[in-house]
Amino acid sequence: MLTLNHYLVLAAILFAISVFGIFMNRKNLIVLLMAIELMLLAVNMNFIAFSQFLGDSAGQIFVFFILTVAAAESAIGLAILVVLFRNLRSINVKDLDHLKG
Repeated sequence: MLTLNHYLVLAAILFAISVFGIFMNRKNLIVLLMAIELMLLAVNMNFIAFSQFLGDSAGQIFVFFILTVAAAESAIGLAILVVLFRNLRSINVKDLDHLKG
């Protein structure tokens, strides 16, 4: 039987992996976007776990809003990535300062 602590520990591990991914890899924009998405999914897991534990559906409804914002963030991030690659032929974060107007 899985308890609330199991879900919270798993969410904390996922959150720590995403923070580690953000701090250790500051070169590749795709990896940074994936780490941010993993962070949002860890937060969503906390909302779902507490919603199930408390018997309230408000946390599950809030997760749908977070997933909508995450999908929009991914689409905008990938659009920026495509423009960056078309202009500079690179997806390094260091090359973003060359796009200043």
